[in-house]
Amino acid sequence: MGLATARRIGSGHRVLLADFDEDVLAAATERLRDEGFEVTAQRVDVSVRAEVRALADRAAELGPVAAVVHTAGLSPEQASADAVLAVDLVGVALVLDEFARVVAAGGAGVIIASMAGHLPSGTPDPERDAALMRAPAEDLPDLPAADSAVRTEAGAAYAFAKRANLLRVQAAAAAWGERGARVNSISPGIISTAMGRQELAGDSGGHMRAMIDASPTGRAGTPHDIAGAAEFLLSPAAGFITGNDLLVDGGVVAAVRAQYAGDG
Repeated sequence: MGLATARRIGSGHRVLLADFDEDVLAAATERLRDEGFEVTAQRVDVSVRAEVRALADRAAELGPVAAVVHTAGLSPEQASADAVLAVDLVGVALVLDEFARVVAAGGAGVIIASMAGHLPSGTPDPERDAALMRAPAEDLPDLPAADSAVRTEAGAAYAFAKRANLLRVQAAAAAWGERGARVNSISPGIISTAMGRQELAGDSGGHMRAMIDASPTGRAGTPHDIAGAAEFLLSPAAGFITGNDLLVDGGVVAAVRAQYAGDG
């Protein structure tokens, strides 16, 4: 999704590309440079504030920070609960914090969240949601709302983190707005990426395929579906949209909610 978005919006601009895996980063950088993009690469661990701050500072050194797209994430099939919380929960909060310092007036950010934040496990809880919006980034995994399941089960950690992503974007909109910038999130559904295919092949694959079959579009998404949504949210056409989330899931959440309503 990151590469697809870079291709969609990076032409004519300087692109700062970041990843935790140096080999993946080098390969992606070479690919984009071969396609004519001007790319600077920097390794980053998004769960470490100092590294995210260094990335934001590097972006500002390269020129006005007009667009920030955060796609880093781990799925339940890829990692432990602790790792999911570190990357998907703390990492998003740190990116929102640190890039709020450097984003240019008129700039915009997009955080890639997940439809998991909209499914029944992500339903609103006022006390939990207030804590998720306001707690310092590094304290999020230790909140009382992060119960034993969240701390030990990767699937529960993932849903918890993705619900938090939506809330952190809402809370961050004010700080970004002080700089004349906007920030929104996108909640992808089941997307045909390496991570998505790994999930489909895992324990929850049958359930995921059933959700695809029940959705109005009847298909998995592509990285280009997400890139198109990101392009819109980063553009002047979305100039009155901030602190919001856009579901790009082929109607999966709508189908699930309709099913729950019917069961009720």
